[in-house]
Amino acid sequence: MSLAGLFSQRWPGVALFDLDGTLVDSAPDLAAAIDAMLEQLGRRKAGADNVRQWVGNGASVLVRRALAGQADWEPASPKDDALFNDALAMFYHAYENLNGQHALLYDGVEECLTRLADYGCRMGIVTNKPEQFVAPLLEQMGIEHWFDISIGGDTLPVRKPDPQPLIHAMTELGGTRGTTVMVGDSVTDISAALAAGIPSVAVRYGYNYGAPVDTLGADAVVDSLAQLL
Repeated sequence: MSLAGLFSQRWPGVALFDLDGTLVDSAPDLAAAIDAMLEQLGRRKAGADNVRQWVGNGASVLVRRALAGQADWEPASPKDDALFNDALAMFYHAYENLNGQHALLYDGVEECLTRLADYGCRMGIVTNKPEQFVAPLLEQMGIEHWFDISIGGDTLPVRKPDPQPLIHAMTELGGTRGTTVMVGDSVTDISAALAAGIPSVAVRYGYNYGAPVDTLGADAVVDSLAQLL
């Protein structure tokens, strides 16, 4: 299904995109930073395969999952809870130096962004990634010029799956629920879009904690953003 098909054969006026797992495969950078943190703590490295299953809810949850060694980290052990603030600082320090170094754009991203811009669509990033890391990654990937707004996980008091980051970005870009689409890779993105009352697209190649995205309730599910054209 093309994006135009979601809006009675008109292209959306506003398109909001998740970042990690939707536009950029950033798991190699995140995994390297998590492993550096774990090494500093004298723990075994997690590895990229595990980290891919833990991404999507922001840095704090990623670090807690890494300390616990599993996606379902609650309840945190007293030992892990005591370590958390130091571990998070270690992760931030490592990731600041690694952000964008090994990440890659997914196939179809440039094509999709170019076509949307040609149709006059205004675009924004709505991610749970800490705001300080968003602009550097967009610049490293060479796609920062496409986006008129970037909302990070700590830009507002709430983050996805709360709908407010989507509603805020939509409003700032002059969109409405009838002209805006959210594109993401996980239940966090699709749940936020459903709560915001806007159509959504899910990509199959991203980070959804190892679960298939086809049953999340997205209006379209694709293997590449190029399919939306």
